[in-house]
Amino acid sequence: MRTAIALACLSLAAATAAAAQPAERPAVVLSADGALLNVTAEGRSERAPDLATFNAGVVTQAKTAAAALAANSTRMDATIAALRRAGVAERDLQTSTLQLAPQYYYPQPPRPVRNPDGSVTEPAPEPQTPRIIGYEARNTLTVKVRRVTDLGRIVDALVAAGANQVDGPYFSLDKPEAATDEARVQALRNARARAELYAREAGFRTVRIVSMTEGGGYYPVVRDVMMVGRAAGAMAPPPPPPPPAPVQPGEVAVGVSLSVQFALER
Repeated sequence: MRTAIALACLSLAAATAAAAQPAERPAVVLSADGALLNVTAEGRSERAPDLATFNAGVVTQAKTAAAALAANSTRMDATIAALRRAGVAERDLQTSTLQLAPQYYYPQPPRPVRNPDGSVTEPAPEPQTPRIIGYEARNTLTVKVRRVTDLGRIVDALVAAGANQVDGPYFSLDKPEAATDEARVQALRNARARAELYAREAGFRTVRIVSMTEGGGYYPVVRDVMMVGRAAGAMAPPPPPPPPAPVQPGEVAVGVSLSVQFALER
């Protein structure tokens, strides 16, 4: 009885191991004068972007770490509130950087002194240990704007509220599936046309596709909106509001790279 149970367990283990192994790809059968052709082709689909992503933040400096962080938090709260008033949803605001770092002063070594008689007196060596003279706090948000036409107005609103650093934007598509499918179709058409060209020139004809492998992604458009700097604590009256920052979204392209293997025959 024990022997029968052991044999049953071994049979089950062997069947499980066989099922876990991936099925081997069947060998390609060609005629005596057949051949295989590997072709790589690309397809692209261009669209006007409907999503803009950029970074906006506040950099403050103070004598103490607590003062730098407190000033930064106050201005960052005002920046976030301005973004919400401008219509940016909560899900489209994400903290990307939160940093507090000391600022150092590096003493310069004393210079030699030239005496009236022309001789030079070398100063006594002194320790050149850097010392902390203040602190810098930095808080940065990653912001998504789902109406690209609002980008300039939103940037102006957050800068007016206290942000002094803006980087970006990165333009993309919120739902790229349709554009990607269009690029796939174009890639396959290009691969087939290229294979037929090679086959014809070599005296063959394409018979069938043996395998296909896809790769690809965005070809993004990144533009600098502005880099804004303002002294922390500056109390000068604000200038008249400028026109919205000009932004040209252009187009983004979704690309697909397709590697296709064709079977050829004469």
